[in-house]
Amino acid sequence: MELKEYQQKALSQVKRYLEALGRWRTKNEQVVKVAGAEASLDVPLKAWEEVVGAGYRSRKNGLGEYVANFCLKIPTGGGKTLLAVKAIDLINSIYRKKQTGLVLWVVPTTQIYRQTIQHLRNREHPYRQHLDIASGDRTLVLEKLDRFTPIDLAQNLVVMMLMLPSASRQNKETLKVFKDSGGFGAFFPSDDDIEGHKKLLDQFSNLDAFDDRRGFFGRQVKTSLGNTLRLLSPVIILDEGHKAYSETAQGTLRGFNPSIIVELSATPTPASNILVDIRGMELAREEMVKLDLHIINKVSVDWKDTMLSSVERRNVLEEKTKEYRANTGEYIRPICLVQVERTGKDQRGGRYIHAEDVREYLIKVCGIPEEQVAVKTSEKDDIEGIDLLARDCPIRYIITKQALQEGWDCAFAYVLTILTNPASKNNLTQLVGRILRQPFARKTKSKELDESYVFCFQQRGAGLLASVKAGFEQEGLGDLAGRVIADETLEGEVSGEGERVVEIRDEFRKFVGKIYLPVFVIQEDSQWRQVSYEMDIISRIDWTNADFSSLYELPLSPLEEKDIEVAIGLSEDEKEVIRQKGVVRLKEGGLAIDMVFVARHLVDIIPNPWVAHEIGTRVMERLLAKSNAQVAANNLVFIIEETRKHAEKEKDRLAQQVFSQLIHDKRLRFLLLKEDQGYRLPSRIRVRRTGKTLTRSDGLSLQRSLFEFVPDDELNSTETAVAWYLEEQGRLLWWYRNLSRQDYAIQGWRKHRIYPDFIFSEVDPKDWTEYDKVFVVETKGLHLKNEDTEYKQDVFELCNRLAEAKSWLELGLQFPEKKVVFQVVFEHEWQRKINTLFAP
Repeated sequence: MELKEYQQKALSQVKRYLEALGRWRTKNEQVVKVAGAEASLDVPLKAWEEVVGAGYRSRKNGLGEYVANFCLKIPTGGGKTLLAVKAIDLINSIYRKKQTGLVLWVVPTTQIYRQTIQHLRNREHPYRQHLDIASGDRTLVLEKLDRFTPIDLAQNLVVMMLMLPSASRQNKETLKVFKDSGGFGAFFPSDDDIEGHKKLLDQFSNLDAFDDRRGFFGRQVKTSLGNTLRLLSPVIILDEGHKAYSETAQGTLRGFNPSIIVELSATPTPASNILVDIRGMELAREEMVKLDLHIINKVSVDWKDTMLSSVERRNVLEEKTKEYRANTGEYIRPICLVQVERTGKDQRGGRYIHAEDVREYLIKVCGIPEEQVAVKTSEKDDIEGIDLLARDCPIRYIITKQALQEGWDCAFAYVLTILTNPASKNNLTQLVGRILRQPFARKTKSKELDESYVFCFQQRGAGLLASVKAGFEQEGLGDLAGRVIADETLEGEVSGEGERVVEIRDEFRKFVGKIYLPVFVIQEDSQWRQVSYEMDIISRIDWTNADFSSLYELPLSPLEEKDIEVAIGLSEDEKEVIRQKGVVRLKEGGLAIDMVFVARHLVDIIPNPWVAHEIGTRVMERLLAKSNAQVAANNLVFIIEETRKHAEKEKDRLAQQVFSQLIHDKRLRFLLLKEDQGYRLPSRIRVRRTGKTLTRSDGLSLQRSLFEFVPDDELNSTETAVAWYLEEQGRLLWWYRNLSRQDYAIQGWRKHRIYPDFIFSEVDPKDWTEYDKVFVVETKGLHLKNEDTEYKQDVFELCNRLAEAKSWLELGLQFPEKKVVFQVVFEHEWQRKINTLFAP
């Protein structure tokens, strides 16, 4: 493997430092010989000042001796493992003056461990070949449970892989590394060699021993792997070194009495001694990374549209790789990484996008063969032990949440699809570094194959660019060095152990079981039950009344114009880090016109697959009649998206007709249902133990809320203002913060239920301990005044009309003279509206 120019410069710097170390070590030996050990010099510091200058942080090993330690700052895709094996060769030849000995290769994660040991054990891999050159073809690659002898070390370069958690000494007596073992006895005196044990402990004061000073055998050194490592003064290669700067980790590593520590990191901590600092531009000039990075921000609200565009882009790339292979003989199989929000067995459903949702969509809707889709999570690992670069590997899609966040290396990854909620706290760019590495570390000369692609949906433009910039920096592609810690806490996640139960206030306890709210119900035989959207509304839609004629004139263009795509590249100005290179739009499609494929993308809206096929075929035939087939194929994603959007609108229109007809026929009513059939306000709620409760505007405790605890983080600024205002109303008896997806909901003619923000009551003028009217209120910011808000207003007006002038007795419960009122209020008018509601 030919070294890049920046790699050669990096190794030249390492060589200069090692040579300076050697010279200062010789000087120090002379000083100690003349003036004694107390006059010993800080050799690593002196060498650093000679080669680099100021700024070195001295460290000592477990014996109190100064140990050379330096960092190679290498961005993602820069070949850090290759530089590490070349550095081992330089250390042995220049500093240690031998080809044999022990190298302790320490990594932080299982993923990096497996990947590194696989490469080092493969004699055909360049990493192993460079090690064999350094050792004279005598290399042993071991794991911590493998045994080795003094002869092995005398004759071979022994590289031992070790996980950082395994080396941690937080509970050393329980860890195998530090347990007494019979496998390393050859490195230690025999049990009855009392003097030998004493001399060894005098020489290596930090060895673990059985402490029996008064016994016949005195202190006996433990024959553990940890002690063996301390005797051998290993070279330590510390991968992802920024993860090993806790006091425990640093103490453990230096406690192995290393001769030298080489740290590898894209984002070193300020405490690192950076000997080599490779910048992103150097990688770009050497064709190591896929740049430009294209960010396509889908405007659709449906994640499936984003996923479909990713499928199309990956298909385009695969066609390009076929041309490339025909011309060069080199094989590339583009892979799409998909980041989802949920992966656990019991977390499917709700508002979060689950790995299985995406897997089913790819297989059942997009027609991707099952063997081409893999899931990589903490629970399921479909890519374990698989060589993703192999020609016979079928995998083209890998779905993950965070399992590939660091250390995963596959140059065939080209597309990153981010399917996270725009409001999620997840870092948008946790996986950006995984798609940057260029196959074969050189450009293909095919523009599409020399670049990378990120697809996401509904993200804010400025925030998206800022996130991508942060992603570049955390991969070492900027000039900001430092430890990056991802916040893995997701909004709304609370374990059962982190909850507590809050009871209703004592003064409102008499209302327990008596505060009911009406719901839409449908008659089934002689009984009434809550309406079901799928069973009662959608099943009654007559799709022959749907009108898709507006799609027949859909304008098709060779260019995709409606989605925002930004090209991001590295800037020549290191302070700027990245630059936006302007808007670029995709010019060719990767999907063939297939009516079944089109129908698959409609069946989640149009339940009958035959009807979906007929509608999709009708639209495509009309478009093909007036357009070139290739242009239509290039616009297939656009056509499907527009057809889906129109189908959604038609479904809502026809569903409203069904809903109205059921009401007209008196089969659908707005009633109160008793017991478990209807809805009543809760008598207790569960809240986070660590959650913060809302207080009044003056900082005092709430007085009128149904419960003393109201989760502060469940309210936005408008909702908080409304809650404060309610607390001040003299005619208010109690108020309740209705929780989305948990509490009272109204099922209208659209799929998603309406969860109002507040439920509150007005006092009864005849008895101020009782309530009269109940108000159900939805608050909206002006920026949210859209079609969905208009729908909620229409539903609330219908609720008021159906409940108008009816007592609760007529609605189904025996609480006469109580009324319920529904209202949508906007942030510019909520105070006036609430005053109106409370007006006498």
